[in-house]
Amino acid sequence: MMIAQKRSAGPQTGKAPIGEHLLDVRKVLSDAMTDHWSGNAAAAEDGYRRVLNQNYRPIDVLPLLAKLLSNRGEIQDSLRHWDRLLALDPRHLSGLLEKGLLLHRANKLALAVDCFARAKAVAPDNALVMTNLAVALADVGRRNEALTEFQRVLELEPNNLHVQHQVRRLSSLIVPSWHVPMMNDTPRNDAFEKAIVAAVAQHGDHARVLEIGTGSGLLAMMAARSGAKRVVTCESVPVIAETAERIVEQNGYGQNVRVVNKPSNELNVGEDLDERADILISEILSCDLLGEKVLDTFEDAHARLLRPNATVIPRAATAVGCLVASDVLARHAFVSEVSGFDLSPFNALANQHLPVHGTMTSWRRLSGDFDLVTLDLTAKRHEGALRKQSVPVLEDGVAVGIVQWMRVDLAEGVTFDNHPDTYADGGWLQVLHSFPQPIDVKAGDELELVIGHDRSSLIVVPAPHDE
Repeated sequence: MMIAQKRSAGPQTGKAPIGEHLLDVRKVLSDAMTDHWSGNAAAAEDGYRRVLNQNYRPIDVLPLLAKLLSNRGEIQDSLRHWDRLLALDPRHLSGLLEKGLLLHRANKLALAVDCFARAKAVAPDNALVMTNLAVALADVGRRNEALTEFQRVLELEPNNLHVQHQVRRLSSLIVPSWHVPMMNDTPRNDAFEKAIVAAVAQHGDHARVLEIGTGSGLLAMMAARSGAKRVVTCESVPVIAETAERIVEQNGYGQNVRVVNKPSNELNVGEDLDERADILISEILSCDLLGEKVLDTFEDAHARLLRPNATVIPRAATAVGCLVASDVLARHAFVSEVSGFDLSPFNALANQHLPVHGTMTSWRRLSGDFDLVTLDLTAKRHEGALRKQSVPVLEDGVAVGIVQWMRVDLAEGVTFDNHPDTYADGGWLQVLHSFPQPIDVKAGDELELVIGHDRSSLIVVPAPHDE
C-alpha cells in the first residue's frame, strides 16, 4: 500500500493558485454578463469564450453565448454552441427549443422538426414545445400531424386564440374548398341517393356497402337511411374522417356506418370489411374526370374489395366538351406582349387545365357538344388511349381550347351532369383544356384534335400537322 507523500514546494510556474483562478473566471463571467445586458456584445462574447476556454460552468455559459450569436445573425456559430450544450445534456429543454428555432429560421425544416420532437420527448405536455413542433410540421408539409399537435395544445389551452386560428387555417388547407359546395349540391345529392336506394333495394338490407371517400359521411348515411345495415366508408384524411365520424354519430347512424381512416388501397377484407362488398359508392370524380386517381382506385376495389356482381355507383362517367373562344379565358391561358416585352415563351409553362368560374365563365361556343372520354367504372382494368377526332366548327373565332364538363351515369335511368348551360354553382366546375396556343378557325372548318387520357389526366390537343 502506497502512502501519499507531502509535495515539497517546487519552482514557481507563474500560475495563480487555484482559488485565485476561480475568482478570476467568476469575475470574467460576471463582467461578460454585465456587458451582455448593457448591449456591449463584442466584450460579452470575448468574456464568454474566455470562460468556456476554462471549461467553467459550460451548461450555463453556452446558452448565453449561443443566444448572443443568434441575435447578431451568426446562425451557424450559434448552432455549434447549442450542439456543444446538447452534447453535454441531450435533454436540455431550452437548448432543444432554441436550436429548433434556429434551424427553422435557417429553413432546415426537417431538422427543426426532429429537434422539436426531441424536446417533446423531454416535456410531452409543454404547450410551447407542441406549438413549435406543430408550426415546423406544417411548414415541412406534414399538415395532418401539425393539426394533431395544435389540437393537443387546445386541450391544454382551450382559449388560445392563436392556436384556434392555426387549427382553422390548417384544416382549410387540408380540406379542399370544393367539399362544402359539393355537399350543398342538391341535384347531385338527389341523383346519388336515387341510385343508392335502387341498389340497396336490389341487394337487400344485409348487403355490404363500401364507400370510398367519406367526406362528410353524406352518401354513407344515405345508404344507411335506405336500409343498409352494414356500411363501411373510408377516408384517407384524418381530420375529415374524425369529423365524419362525429357527423354519423350525431345523425344516429353510428351503429350502421363505420368510418375507417385509411385510403381504399390499404383496406383489407377480414380486417376493415368482414367480406367483399355488394355495393360500391364513390364520389371521387374530379372536375376533369381523372384527377383523383379514379382508375387506380376503382381497379383496386374490383380486384380486392368487391364481389364479382357488385353494383358500382357511379357505373360510368363521360367527359363532354365543346370548342370555345373567349378573350377572358385567353387572358388566363396565354400571354404574349406585356409592357413592350414578348413573354410568349412562358406559355409553355402555363396551366393546361383551368377551372372555369367567376369572371372566367365568359366564353363563346364555336362547336357543338361532343364526347371526349368515357370511363366504364364497372370494368376491371383500363388502359390509357388516344384517338383523333374532327370537330365541326360552327362559328368563326379564335379557339383557346375546349371547355369540358361531365355526364355521370349513376344507375339505370339515373344520370347527372354539370352542363354549363344549366349548372354553375355546384361542387363540380367546368374545366378549360387550353391549347398550346390559340387557333384561328372559321365556320365550316373541321378542327382535328387528339383526345384521350393517360389514366391520370385528360389529353386534349390539336393534332400535329402531317409533314
